[in-house]
Formats: sequence, C-alpha cells, structure tokens
Amino acid sequence: MAAIVLAAAAAYTVSTASAAEPTSLAAACWPGGIARAQSAELKPVKGPRTFDLAIPQQSLAPARAIPAAWRGQAIRRVELPKGLKLVALTFDLCESPAEIAGYDGPIFDYLRTNGVKATFFSGGKWLVSHAERSRQIIAEPLFETASHGWAHRNVRQLSSAELDREILGPQRAYEALRGTLGKAQCAIQQPAAFNALPQRIGLFRFPFGACSSTALQRVHDAGLLSIQWDVSTGDPDPHQSAQAIARAIVTQTRPGSIVLMHANGRGHNTAAALPLAIPKLKALGYTFVTVSELIAAGTPVLTPTCYDSRPGDTDKYDRLFPIVGVRSEPRHDFRTTIQR
Repeated sequence: MAAIVLAAAAAYTVSTASAAEPTSLAAACWPGGIARAQSAELKPVKGPRTFDLAIPQQSLAPARAIPAAWRGQAIRRVELPKGLKLVALTFDLCESPAEIAGYDGPIFDYLRTNGVKATFFSGGKWLVSHAERSRQIIAEPLFETASHGWAHRNVRQLSSAELDREILGPQRAYEALRGTLGKAQCAIQQPAAFNALPQRIGLFRFPFGACSSTALQRVHDAGLLSIQWDVSTGDPDPHQSAQAIARAIVTQTRPGSIVLMHANGRGHNTAAALPLAIPKLKALGYTFVTVSELIAAGTPVLTPTCYDSRPGDTDKYDRLFPIVGVRSEPRHDFRTTIQR
C-alpha cells in the first residue's frame, strides 16, 4: 500500500502559487504595502445575513483527477524522507450562516514579516465577505488558499444538493476573486505572476473535521484532497493560553506534521502563540511549507475517516451543531462584493 501511495504522490502535485517561485503580485497590487491588522476586523459579528446568498453558477476550471489510492481517504500528515524536517501550519477561516467572521490580522502580519509559509482553509462565505483580504491572501506567494466548505456546515447531515453546494461554493468564490484580481492593472502588468496563481483550489478541510464516506468521495470527485491534521492546538478555546498553544505546537510537531489553528477571530491567543512557537521550531531545524508542498515532499498518511485526535471524536457535532438553513434568495449581490 505504501508503495502505491508513494507512486501516487509522485504523479500528483497540487498546483499552487506557493510551490512556484515567489512572485511580486502582492507587492504590485498593493504598492504601499498590505494594510496591517485593524482591530475592527478581528471579532466575529453575529446576526448579519448579508452574505447568506445563492452561489453564482458560473462554469468552473477543470478539476484534476485524484489518484485512485487516495480516494475515500483523508490525509492526516506526511511521512518524509529521513532527515527532512518540514511542517505545514494551517489556519481555518470559518464563517457560518448569520454571521460575519473575523480576520485575525496579527497572524497574517507576523507570517509575512517573518517569511513563514502557511495554508489557509477558507470558507467560501468568508472569501466573499472579506473580498479584499481574500485577494491579498491569494496574491501572497507565502500563502496557499484551500477550501473549508461554503458556510461551515456539517456535511454528514446535508442532502446531496446541499453537499455539492458546500463543496463547490468555495471554488466558485475563489475563481470569481481570482478573475477580478486578473482584471486589475497590477496583474495585467505582471502576467507571469498572475498566471502562477492556481486556477483551482486543490485542498479541502471538512467543517468540524467531520466527514462521511459519501462526502469523501464527493470531495475527491471535485478534484480536492481531503486534509486533516495531526497537531491540534485547541485555539478555539478562549481558556487556551498563548503559552499552551505554543507548547502544543512545539511538543507535538514532528517531521511531516500538519498543524491546526484558526485565523477568523476564533483562534484565541493564536497570534500571541506564533512568536513563541515558530522561533523554537526553526531552532529545531524545521522548515515551514504549504500543505501542497508537504504532500509533494513525501508519502501522505491516509485514514478512511475524519477525526480530531481519535476516530469517532467528531461525531458529536451531529447533535451539537444542527444544520442552519441558508436563505435561497440572495440579499446581497455576490458579484458586487467580489469586485469591490
């Protein structure tokens, strides 16, 4: 089985801007520098349904085929060649119906300032409600944009049509954002840099870390790899201190680890933990890469189900977070938001 997976890894590489040479697209499109953290952006706002809308049905870029050995499986970490110490930091950008989630600017500022690569699993709704910040993430060569479902709904409880909506919604949002970025003069003047941006999202993380065999197959049908984690920081817990988050990162990380954090205003104390953990990992010889780069460097560790620390521990979300309906009629024009 390991030999089959290794062969699949050699044949499959997710196209990302992070995997290419760093571009100047972000610098060209924001010549004065990307705006640093704004306190007003941090906290989620409950109640607004401004972005609870129908997803536009534009045609999508062709999906890549997932290797047969990986279908129906979730990737938890990656086995690397001996002596290679790579780690992928990941941050979820969740946004549920009837809210506008936050943008944890200090996290992005720290990663940019220190040249640290990361993968952001973005909800499609988050991408739309934070259109300018989303374009900045897409244009940033240090960052990889991945999918975290449309509105952070439990896929185990969705109908077939709603499951497809949750899976494909972020792709539609991403392509719309990429399209408006490509029409900007800065991108027109930097065609190589713009063309280096992937046409499609290549990675998917299930909301709540919960999946089903059907959902895994549908994600793979959409040309997405299912990504879990092997280091969970517990940062959604407001009682989890920066020191505790940093300790979890440093003590639990091993070569090939995928670290779970949040950057949507619900990663409590995460921004303060990064300056504690990242220098220590660097001192231990680790290099920070995107998830796609990590997969390309080794052999994915696959599991036939999704979980946090042990199989079955995400089943609780079936009762803790029942499905909340999304309005079928848009109250806000998607295209206007994307084009701002």
